[in-house]
Amino acid sequence: MPATPLLSRFVLRPCSGLLLVAGLSQCAGSAGTAAKPEALPAVVAFNQDWQFVRDVDTTVTANYFSKTGSTAPWAAISLPHTPRIEPVTTEQQQWQGISFYRKFFRVPAAGPGPRVAIEFGAAMHTADVYLNGQKLQRHLGGYLPFTVDISRQVKYGEENCLVVRLNNQDSPVVPPGKPLKGLDFNFYGGLYRPARLILTDALHIANAVQANRVAGGGLLLHYENVSPQAATLHLQTDLQNDASQAQTAQVRTVLLNEKDQEVARATSEAASIAPGAFAQVKQQLSIAQPQLWSPDQPYLYRAVVEVLRDGKVIDRQETTTGVRSIRFAAKSFTLNGQPLRLRGTNRHQEYPYLGYAISDNAQYRDAWKIKDAGFNFVRCSHYPPSEAFLQACDELGLLVMDSTPGWQFFGNAEFQKNSLQDIRAMVRRDRNHPSIVLWEAALNESDMAKPFMDAAHKAVHEELPFTEGVYSCGWLDYAYDVFIPARQHLKAPDYFNKYAKDKPLFLCEYGDWEYYAHNAGFNQTAFSGLKESERTSRQLRGQGERALTQQALNFQEAHNDNFRGPAVGDANWLMFDYKRGYAPDIESSGVADIFRLPKFAYYFYQSQNGPVAGRNGFGQPVVYIANFWQPTSAKQVVVYSNCDEVELQLNGKAVARQRPDASKFADRLAHAPFTFTVPAFAPGTLRAVAYRNGKSAATAERRTPGAAHHLQLRYDRSGRDAGRQDVLFVYADVVDAAGTVLPDATNNVRFALKGAGELVGENPVRAEAGIATVLLKTGQNQESVQLTATADGLAEAGLKIDIR
Repeated sequence: MPATPLLSRFVLRPCSGLLLVAGLSQCAGSAGTAAKPEALPAVVAFNQDWQFVRDVDTTVTANYFSKTGSTAPWAAISLPHTPRIEPVTTEQQQWQGISFYRKFFRVPAAGPGPRVAIEFGAAMHTADVYLNGQKLQRHLGGYLPFTVDISRQVKYGEENCLVVRLNNQDSPVVPPGKPLKGLDFNFYGGLYRPARLILTDALHIANAVQANRVAGGGLLLHYENVSPQAATLHLQTDLQNDASQAQTAQVRTVLLNEKDQEVARATSEAASIAPGAFAQVKQQLSIAQPQLWSPDQPYLYRAVVEVLRDGKVIDRQETTTGVRSIRFAAKSFTLNGQPLRLRGTNRHQEYPYLGYAISDNAQYRDAWKIKDAGFNFVRCSHYPPSEAFLQACDELGLLVMDSTPGWQFFGNAEFQKNSLQDIRAMVRRDRNHPSIVLWEAALNESDMAKPFMDAAHKAVHEELPFTEGVYSCGWLDYAYDVFIPARQHLKAPDYFNKYAKDKPLFLCEYGDWEYYAHNAGFNQTAFSGLKESERTSRQLRGQGERALTQQALNFQEAHNDNFRGPAVGDANWLMFDYKRGYAPDIESSGVADIFRLPKFAYYFYQSQNGPVAGRNGFGQPVVYIANFWQPTSAKQVVVYSNCDEVELQLNGKAVARQRPDASKFADRLAHAPFTFTVPAFAPGTLRAVAYRNGKSAATAERRTPGAAHHLQLRYDRSGRDAGRQDVLFVYADVVDAAGTVLPDATNNVRFALKGAGELVGENPVRAEAGIATVLLKTGQNQESVQLTATADGLAEAGLKIDIR
């Protein structure tokens, strides 16, 4: 696994030789036994051995804190967790109500620190936290972490019971605020991100969110004077003294490269911190010949920060960091002094069935797919994502717009206060990610008051008080540093192409609503004869070749047109299909479906990247045939490639060798498609050969499918093999004897599992466009599982998955 900073930015060390806390993880001893800690800080996964119940009561009762006194039907679960497995499509809305989580645990009698805290990655959306019958805290908001300090209430050496009461019912004061039945996404429920037990000395590095200090808490990194020759890292460490007496400490910071070689070091003077007070230690590190972070070369350093008292390390945090500089200006965005066009998409974090409760590996795979699809930018619509997703963006080289929760709702004063607090908490949690270049401190498509927008913009700059490289953004052309409207907010034919203000413009949505609402831009003539269902960009993968071709053309036309104006980039709507509160169907304008299976448009965007591969291999020469080549297929065959020329062959004979299209729907693209006309259909093989500088660089084939013969099983790796407590998409392909997927197949497929784990979702499940999908939740142990897929009249398939 890569080095991924925890939400607390502490280091998660192996269990051996460290604190073992009963009931916390598989490396803990049995209840009542625990080893004395040898080192601090310690961060222990707090995800196992939880219990859950919903729809039984609305209040916490005394018997909830007893193993024997409660009659509630507690179910054994682990985190992340969703309150109910949700169907993919249904007339019934997602579950809303009151649920309870509880966990029994012990902390060693010797005492760990003496600071003990529990950090929740997220809880949807109103959380009341109790320990041993005493209410400790209420947290509002479902998308950002919160920490509960239990140092004074925990019973050392005895069993403790933690209870969390969750309410995910509509609330007009908790962003996004809008009732679910009118919302353009689902917010689900549960303790849906990991939790951690944090054990530290009374003198420690404060948590950035919990400290609730402007531009304070935790570690704050900022680079200046960035060039290939040198860079300066300014680092602020916020120390908190919870002891009853003054403490004296130093801060030592070491910057390591990817080979773990030291490249810079700084040690502060000793500072005295009064009881109950905090101090901010500022350090400056000079870096010679830095490796600069960029989408093509996402180089990450590691900053290791240690707190020393009397020469002994008493606290330690580390974070990955990228050296880079950014600048938004009217008509331009520059990264490390070089112009870069932002080619982006929007992403909702939900999975089918599980909602938001997915593994960190699943978060990584989503980022990997966005990068693989050719994008260099992602907008986190319409809320802050998991930090695991942001860490993946850092590692893979995806620029990010981090977004506060909001959509078409502007509430009362209490709502606005909570929203402004969300903005600050988002910046405090995420401020050190090199991938983040924009802070969406606006409630999307909401009629915000000017004083609120002023305060939101100010909040970003107060939390990041630097003279350069900090940019707020909002969908209204007021207050914010960067204007981010959706293309459909103005009408055809110009949209925002004649925007003339001296302000950076980024089109944060395009390609969906313009066509859904019959606003077809320049392509009115071609669209005039189409039925409504064929005009829209909302096309399920199973709706067929013509629908997928239309969707891809819509995105192509809109993306091409966006180059005609002053926008510094754009983000299509959107990456993955998703579910909404206000409609029972899937919103299907994704370039991949809800199961993360690509549509034709995925490959159109992939062709806009490269053809020189970056560090992780993305952007290499590609070619893709957007045609199933069966009797009903169009004879006009579209091929996507980032190469100079493409030759199309049918059954070994050349149809044509062509340069890219020169139409008005492709004249601004980095790599226009190649459109071939095949005189007549003949069953067999279409083969596309892409040439770069006169040499073959990539090939692709389409074979006419025959009769359904057997199933093939595979699972989605997307840069991550199966891990423990992971969530995997497992695909059963309906194929002919030669292994060609049948794009019209809708067979019912049944999945079976042997080994530790759980199949989630419909089972049997009907294939869509020849592929049936089930979710696999793996267990806690490193082992193997065996899957089998069967369907009437087809040879079955088996798949062994090694869990690492």
